[in-house]
Amino acid sequence: MPAVLDFEKPINELEDKVRELRAYGAANQVDVSKDVQALEQQIVETKTKTFANLSPWQRVQLARHPERPYPKDYIERIATDFLELHGDRRYADDQAIIGGFATIEDRRVMLIATRKGRNLKENVAVNFGSAHPEGYRKALRLMKIADKAKLPIVSLIDTPGAYPGVGAEERHIAEAIAVNLRDMFTLRVPVVVVVTGEGGSGGALGIGVGNRVLVMENAYYSVITPEGCAAILWRDGAAAPMAAEALKLTSRDLMQMKIVDGVVPEPLGGAHRDADTAAANLKAAVLAELAALAKKGPAQLRRQRYERFRALGVIKGPPAAAPAKK
Repeated sequence: MPAVLDFEKPINELEDKVRELRAYGAANQVDVSKDVQALEQQIVETKTKTFANLSPWQRVQLARHPERPYPKDYIERIATDFLELHGDRRYADDQAIIGGFATIEDRRVMLIATRKGRNLKENVAVNFGSAHPEGYRKALRLMKIADKAKLPIVSLIDTPGAYPGVGAEERHIAEAIAVNLRDMFTLRVPVVVVVTGEGGSGGALGIGVGNRVLVMENAYYSVITPEGCAAILWRDGAAAPMAAEALKLTSRDLMQMKIVDGVVPEPLGGAHRDADTAAANLKAAVLAELAALAKKGPAQLRRQRYERFRALGVIKGPPAAAPAKK
C-alpha cells in the first residue's frame, strides 16, 4: 500500500476511482473514456487547489514522504559513471554520506550526498540519514580531491540533522562540521548545493556551503526540526505545526529571506508522484548553475561564496533608538 498523507486522501480516492473505472471498462468491454477524462480533470483541479494552499507543516510532511526520491535516487537518474569513494582515512566509512566522481551530461563533477534508507535494515545501516563525524570528514576529503582535480562539486542534502549521540560527541561531531564550514570557503572550484528533502541544522550545513544553494519546491531548510523547536519553546512535540510556521522553513519563505538562491519546481502533487520529472528538473537546475559558475575564476568563486554567507541575516538600516527615560 502506498503511503498517503492526510491532505492527499481526496486525491488518492479519485485516483482509486479512475483505476476501478478502467478495470470495469476492460472487464465489461465498456467505453469509459469520457468518465475517466472527467475524473482526471477533477484530480488535476484537486491537486492544484490542495498544493497551492499547503501549510508549512504539510510541506515538512511532504519533504519526509516515505516514497519521496532521496539523493541516491536522483544520482541514479541524473548522473552516469558514478564512482563511489569510501572512508575518511581516520576512523570509518559512514554510509549516511556518500560521494564520488560522476558525469552529469558532459560535465565531470564530484557528487556529495546524504543518504536515507527505504526500510528498517537500510535505515539502521545509514543511521536514518544522520551522519557521524567520519561522514563529514569523508565529504571534506572528497571535496579536497575535487579541488585538486579542478572539478565542480554538487552536494545533495536530505537529512534531519547530524547524529547527536554519545559516539558522535566522543569523536567530535561539532569540530568535524566546523572544519567543513571553514574549509569549504577555501575551495577554488564551483559548489552547487541542493536541499532535496530535509535540510536540518548543522547536519545540512556541514556539506552545504555553496556558491549557489537551491531548494526543491517541497523541501525545507531550517536551523532545527519543527519537533525540536516545539520541544524547546513549548515543551510539547504536538506544537510542531506551530513551530514550522514560526521557523519560516518553506521554499517560499527561504527565497523571500534570500537564504536560498532558487527553487527547483516539483511535479504537481510532489516529487514522490513523478520521480523522473523531479530528477529532470533537478538536473536542469544544476547544469544551469554549473554553466554560470564556470565563467568565474577561483578567486571570484571564493569571494562570492564568502560574501553570500556573510550577507545572511544582515539587517539594513540603523538600530531603533532606545526610548527616552522619563
